[in-house]
Parts: sequence; structure tokens; C-alpha cells
Amino acid sequence: MIYTSILFALIFVFVVTVLGTAIIDIIFRFLGKRGYLGNLYPNVRGGIPRAVGIIPFLILSFYMLPGINNLILIIGIFALIDDIMGRKKSRLGVEYGQLSRGIGIILVIVVGFLQGFGISSIFIALMVQPLNISDMQPGSTCIVTIIMSVLTILIMLVVGSAPFAELPAIYTPLLILVVCLAYSPLDFSGKIMLGEVGNHTFGVALGCAFYLIGGLWSLILLGILTTALIAFVRRNNLTVFFRQQLELFNPTFGDYFMDVLTGGGLGDLLRKWILKDKQYNITSPLLISLGFRRLLYNPYVSHYRRYVPCNEIPKLDKKM
Repeated sequence: MIYTSILFALIFVFVVTVLGTAIIDIIFRFLGKRGYLGNLYPNVRGGIPRAVGIIPFLILSFYMLPGINNLILIIGIFALIDDIMGRKKSRLGVEYGQLSRGIGIILVIVVGFLQGFGISSIFIALMVQPLNISDMQPGSTCIVTIIMSVLTILIMLVVGSAPFAELPAIYTPLLILVVCLAYSPLDFSGKIMLGEVGNHTFGVALGCAFYLIGGLWSLILLGILTTALIAFVRRNNLTVFFRQQLELFNPTFGDYFMDVLTGGGLGDLLRKWILKDKQYNITSPLLISLGFRRLLYNPYVSHYRRYVPCNEIPKLDKKM
């Protein structure tokens, strides 16, 4: 009986997500073309609605299990503020979006502790980072979310994960999978964007699903696997980014992995605070393979040193 109820609930969720995504796309395009949405309608490929991930956020907030839905609600609200405020600077010297995201992450950790997730709440909150980096090309976050949801379901079936809140453990990754599948078609085609509200929601939701497999260690291991998967999916785009922005012409997979794990606005802000005006030139082959060049790259340094040796001037393809 309980499985029948779950099946009908998932079907309903799929239909609502498809319809909701289409409706929000239409509304955002109508308002965006008239200049009413600001940061929610960036001028990308002629204008693309941003933060359409508000639909997965709302659905998962309502249908996720008690306790988990609170974490999603918190991160989604602050991520939406991030989407709306964009890169506007605050009086504290950081962007309002970065500040809002940081507050959301801290609150997820605090509330997670209070709800019994313990130290795992830290790693659940940190899942925001790799999913945020993944959302920089059409469909990448969705493909990662789909793959990791399916993998989580399979692992749960193999190890026999304990029920949570009187429902089978697989309910959580199944719900994430259904919501993502329903949302994804327009995202894969590049017609809409999840925005911070969408990728942050999927990040925390996946973190909770990983935790339900077997606690802290399953969360950490699958979190690392998710980061590696994102690095693999985005490797071509990251190669271009490294060459054009960092002048790192021979990146390793470790550099891709470290960019996904520590890149973005918050990561660079932490580098600014920690490294100040220092830029370390990593020469150890082991550290290079592990991605320490990207980890210690300081975008705020006043004296920039190229990573490529002077006698090794690469010839870039004109198409790039």
C-alpha cells in the first residue's frame, strides 16, 4: 500500500514539475523581455530565464521527508536571494549573492546539527559548492543529478539502507530523480537556467540522499565521486577557462577536480583572505597531479606569475 502511494505521489510530482517549469519559463520570458526581471533574465543567447530551478526547489521543499525539507527550504530561500541580487557589492566588500549563499550554508549546518545529522550536516551543506560549479553549462547539473540519484538508489537496494521517517530510504533519491527528469528537457536544450536556487537545492538534496545510505562515510565518498563526475563532465569547458583566465595551459584532472571543489566566488574570496597577496608556483609533479596549482591560485594577487614555462609557448587553436 505504501509503495502504491509513493508511486502516485511521484507521478503527480513529475506532472506538476513539467507544467510548473513550462509556466515559469513563459512568465519569466514575458517579464524579462520587458526589463522587469533584472538578474533573473541575463542576456545570454538572446535572453534566458534564470532561477527556473525555483520549481524543483518548491517541489522538493513540499515533498521531501521531514527534516530534510527544512534544509532544502533554507538553502533555497538564500540561494534565490543570491539569484536576485547577483554580483552587487555590499558594504562588507563582498557580493550580496556571496553573502546570502554563505549565510544559507551556515544555517543549513546549524539546523542540520539540531535535527540530528551531526557533523554530516557540514558535508551536506558543502554539496552546494560542486553543484554550483556544475551549473555553468546547459544540462550539466541535471546529468550529474540524474546519474548520482540512480547510483544512490542502486546502492541503497544493495546495502539495504534503513527507512527514514517511516518511508523507504530510496524515496529520497527517487524523488530527486523524478523532479530532475521532469525539469531537465528545457535545461538540456539551453533554454532555461537552474540558477543558484536550483543547483543549491539539488546539492543539499543529494547530500541528504547520500547520508541516508549509511551516514557520514557514504556522504563523504559519494560527495567526492560527485565532484569527480562534475570535473569530468565539465573538463572541456574548464580547459578553456584555465587557458583564458588562469593561463594554466596544461591542466590535469586534479586541476579540474580542485576547481569544482574550491572554485567560484566563495572559494576565491577565501583564497583572498588566506593567501592575501601571495601566489605560489607549484612545481612538484605529485602536487600538480593533485590539483594544487588550482587550489593555490590567487586571482587577487597584484604580481601575477604564469604557470607555463617561458620556453613552452602553446599554440592555441584559432577556433578556441
